Amino acid sequence: MSDLFEAAGLTPEAPAPLADRMRPVTLDEVVGQDHLLGENGPIRRMVENRRLSSMILWGPPGTGKTTIARLLAKAAGYEFQALSAVFSGVADLKKAFEQAKVRRSAGQATLLFVDEIHRFNRAQQDGFLPFVEAGVVTLVGATTENPSFELNGALLSRSQVFVLRRLDEAAMETLLARAEAFEGRRLPVTPNARQTLTAMADGDGRYLLTLAEALFIQDPPEPLDTAALGQALQKRSPAYDKDREEHYNLISALHKSIRGSDPDAALYWLARMLDGGEDPLFVARRLVRAAVEDIGEADPLSLLLANAAKDTYDFLGSPEGELALAQLTVHLATAPKSNAVYKAYGAARKAARETGSLMPPKHILNAPTKLMKDIGYGSNYAYDHDVEGGFSGQNYFPDEMERRSFYQPKGEGAEAKIKDRLERWAAIRAEKSKG
Repeated sequence: MSDLFEAAGLTPEAPAPLADRMRPVTLDEVVGQDHLLGENGPIRRMVENRRLSSMILWGPPGTGKTTIARLLAKAAGYEFQALSAVFSGVADLKKAFEQAKVRRSAGQATLLFVDEIHRFNRAQQDGFLPFVEAGVVTLVGATTENPSFELNGALLSRSQVFVLRRLDEAAMETLLARAEAFEGRRLPVTPNARQTLTAMADGDGRYLLTLAEALFIQDPPEPLDTAALGQALQKRSPAYDKDREEHYNLISALHKSIRGSDPDAALYWLARMLDGGEDPLFVARRLVRAAVEDIGEADPLSLLLANAAKDTYDFLGSPEGELALAQLTVHLATAPKSNAVYKAYGAARKAARETGSLMPPKHILNAPTKLMKDIGYGSNYAYDHDVEGGFSGQNYFPDEMERRSFYQPKGEGAEAKIKDRLERWAAIRAEKSKG
């Protein structure tokens, strides 16, 4: 080991980051994952039985995936072997499997930890299957991405997926207290700044300790308040990857907050997305969709306002144009809601597929030629504008198809008047059909 340090120009005594020096040495020291490692947690039960199954650890950065894998191998008596999908290729995998085979023949089990496992392509992921099935290795993969999208179904079917949670305030405070005990001194921050420091880490324990280490190194003469803390540390952007699952999670939260008529929550998710670098036009497209899907005829002007907000952003750009998206978000969240048109169109499409190519009734067909008139095209058509009340009550469905009711207005907002008109017209139509 000392040769490796010397080759890198280091000595074994070379300083390591605080997060590495404080890495837990037992599973009991891991914070924030009691649902997995607590007394009745599934991973804890595996360790107590000293028999591990292959698993995928899915969670945000800095939540302990690598640490848990190391401690699992130690607690269960497995040999720990690590690979990173970022730096490893097929040759590395073959070497790891050969070494595991040798250990197995000597009665030693191997825990193969693969960091960023989602970065391996489908073929490489398939390469794990025979060795996992034969028990040559117990695979522990770590990923920040949704396994459902990024990992092969065959690999998932042979592994348990455990979701690691971002660290909550209590877990983060535990880490800060441990860092102070490790350093033998208090963090040089005021109580309010301490809360800000935790918020800056955004649930990432490793990053929290990196920030704490920076403060210990700076060692200011007086505790830093919130404003001074912001100057002393560079705040990173919130965890957000607009090409991955977080992109869809947050846009779903925005849409559902609008549907649930909560303008405050909707504005929060809008701000999260825009601050995270999301394309505002992607957000605008979803807001247009919400206008037609969830508000519809209850407030038909919402669609016009949605397109106007999109055009306003196109015209002004950021940051001024973002205010138009915020205004639209509040309007949509506070507008009356109806998905009646959305449901009616779905029902109409279903009926269209079921009934095939039925012709319209002859009385509503155009008759541009004499032959078409002779065979009844346009015969007995009632021009609704000439009828008293502007409603003829004629049938417009195919003759071979019974009348169906697709559009069922909710009676909210402007749709209340539409509902009254439809009920009145239905009564007229029913009366005429009796005649």
